[in-house]
Amino acid sequence: MGYFLINDLPENERPRERMISSGEDSLANAELLALITGTGSKGQSAIDLSRNILGYFGGSLLKLSRSDLNELQSIHGVGEAKATAIKAVFALARRLQGQLAQEGFHIQAPETAADYLRPILAGKEQEEFHVLLLGTRNEIIKDAMITRGLLDRSHVHPREVFREAVKLGTSKVILAHNHPSGDPCPSKQDVETTKNLQEAGEILGIKVIDHIIIGHLRHNISKDFCSMRAEGYMN
Repeated sequence: MGYFLINDLPENERPRERMISSGEDSLANAELLALITGTGSKGQSAIDLSRNILGYFGGSLLKLSRSDLNELQSIHGVGEAKATAIKAVFALARRLQGQLAQEGFHIQAPETAADYLRPILAGKEQEEFHVLLLGTRNEIIKDAMITRGLLDRSHVHPREVFREAVKLGTSKVILAHNHPSGDPCPSKQDVETTKNLQEAGEILGIKVIDHIIIGHLRHNISKDFCSMRAEGYMN
């Protein structure tokens, strides 16, 4: 038995035709996912495969978005092409959310900083270190990603962190990174790195307002972010 294509379905059951006639909001999650994967596998249609993928994650799009390529490919019928297509869609969604958030976004408190950063950093498989450059009214002028991967002081160098701030003439920044483990509590390395950058910022006349660490909610974690200033880790 060969692969089932979406075109093998009756016309009134095809997600693409239903989207054209009734709009994307008329489609169930499995139907939207079927448009991304395009084909099913041996013995099951694209929609059946999509239902199985969602079922693997308990119907949670959030859990699906946080899965890695190996986990996706462990699902029967999901190969490299389908797995990378699914990951690409969620990556685009996060980038869109980040761009929408940046438009006219003013940082008034650690919570609003976390609201901006959450769509960009939450659920990432690797740590990313960002610097938010702030204007006089704490509006975000630029979000600069400094590094991706395991963070330490040698990788997060003041020269790179403050380069854009010096270029744009901003005097206030917020540091931010994520913890893929989900626990936003700062490590000893986080504390040392932050202190190092604060001291470098003072020399340059650039104030480090805060360092926000983004995690994600789990059964044993009640808060998905940490403000290092609010928690007393910064001077």
